[in-house]
Amino acid sequence: MRRRRTKHIQPLLREVTLSKNDLIAPLFVDETLTAPRPIDAMPGQFRYPITGIAAVAQGLWQQGIRAVLLFGIPREKDAEGRSSYHPEGVVQQAVRRIKAEVKDMVVITDVCACEYTDHGHCGIVGETRNGPDLLNDPSLELMNRIAISHARSGADIVAPSCMLDGMVGSLRAALDDEGFEEVLIMSYSTKFASVLYGPFREAADSGFSFGDRSTYQIHPGNRQEAILESQMDADEGADILMVKPATFYLDILAEVSALGLPTAAYQVSGEYSMIKSAASNGWLREKETALESLTCIKRAGADLIITYFAADAARWLDEE
Repeated sequence: MRRRRTKHIQPLLREVTLSKNDLIAPLFVDETLTAPRPIDAMPGQFRYPITGIAAVAQGLWQQGIRAVLLFGIPREKDAEGRSSYHPEGVVQQAVRRIKAEVKDMVVITDVCACEYTDHGHCGIVGETRNGPDLLNDPSLELMNRIAISHARSGADIVAPSCMLDGMVGSLRAALDDEGFEEVLIMSYSTKFASVLYGPFREAADSGFSFGDRSTYQIHPGNRQEAILESQMDADEGADILMVKPATFYLDILAEVSALGLPTAAYQVSGEYSMIKSAASNGWLREKETALESLTCIKRAGADLIITYFAADAARWLDEE
């Protein structure tokens, strides 16, 4: 009690303190736009045109955010996601523009095909014994092509999110063969088949046309499988592991962080939108709730937090 009674002593004894350096801002870049477009399911978030993305990154840099995670919405989609690895693709252009204007910004790119395929799944789809589904090995080849194209454009970190078997080992070998030994891999190593991704699918135009992603993402009840997936990615050469979503899975985050690699947590669109919705109805205070959630994610073991609250949190931390 004595340690908590005096307000000016409390910060000296705080065990976990949130910092701007903990935060990564996700950004959506839309090849079809000429002006920012609000995302209805994620109040305060936007799709940005390629021509405006460097200014957005500059604004984040000035607020103290040092890393962004890019998602692309292409003009054209097809069954094989060909625009995902085109040299003049939406993400490739965005990376070059950001690096030209904010050279020290850490640019992370999402490596997946769900935004680029007309069926909305994360890679190459074909017939399996259970019907049409994601084909692992052909999809690995596609991920390699995407990651190499991002690295050529100047990405500092590539982040494969498709939960394919052998994904990290395949990417590491492909990147090294092309001379990109210094490009890091931040693997979505423990990614659950969660309902909390709903608003993201509007943001990234990545809804699927059949089935779901439960055949390649983890069931929410499977703790051991979740840890094993991250351990396998660590063994294959991942530089950074990840747990996604964050708030519902703090127990998993704590265990993954104990594996010994830097660990990111993704506070996903549903987590963000729940807080925004409750705040807009007066049921919760947005600033306090968001900062508490981020602090708890860090306390559970996250070294990095991908959050749509990044810009707001930077401002709130300045106010404190």
